[in-house]
Amino acid sequence: MRVIGVIPSRYASVRLPAKPLLDLLGKPMVQRVYEQVRRASTVSRAIVATDDERIATVVRGFGGEALMTSPEIKSGSDRVAAVAEKIEGDIFVNIQGDEPLIAPEMIDEAVRVVRDNADVLVGTLIRPIDSADDLLNPAIVKVATATNGDALYFSRSTIPHVRDESDAKKWLTGRHFFKHIGIYVFRREFLRVFSTLPEGRLEKEEKLEQLRILEAGYRIRTAVTAYDSIPIDTADDVARVVRLMKR
Repeated sequence: MRVIGVIPSRYASVRLPAKPLLDLLGKPMVQRVYEQVRRASTVSRAIVATDDERIATVVRGFGGEALMTSPEIKSGSDRVAAVAEKIEGDIFVNIQGDEPLIAPEMIDEAVRVVRDNADVLVGTLIRPIDSADDLLNPAIVKVATATNGDALYFSRSTIPHVRDESDAKKWLTGRHFFKHIGIYVFRREFLRVFSTLPEGRLEKEEKLEQLRILEAGYRIRTAVTAYDSIPIDTADDVARVVRLMKR
């Protein structure tokens, strides 16, 4: 199977303008992500999907491949669907453009969820939550799953809610909660379906694009990973990632 790694990359950002071009120890963030994607053994080709020629110019400057997509596209997965209309491939991976520390092994794990299961149209990764602060943080997306690994729901709220324990900070004791790692793997045929789905009510409320898939009645298969990644959303995140990279 031909696997295409797609890095959606928008210039506009409320908290960090021109975020893809942030300098991280001498390289723009988009290059750091691109290099990690190229190291994944399952990925045949890596493409930066952008709506801004400044990003495309930088990508081509370091030898990467960039594809221009409409600035009207709202979500990363919609941008991946636009790429799938122009590029040949069997499986398309949506790798967040603001995760320069994403491990190539994580990408491979996510790809195998779809590649190795003929009935799975969409795959993603989850990771155990080991911090009460993360459990209660709405910026950390939580997921509840079925016994076969299919996602039941994604939420910024803590799910499941432990009714019989009033102190939420004790919920981790003897229990398992999972955070969602924002990497999505799609079969090409499903991306064509996804691009026709209207934005769902749950997606609008939670601001989580994956809920559009569940709300329309489709399944998302999850796999547990031991790896983690740090998305860059604020200046503090930049400083934290740079410290880790120096180490």
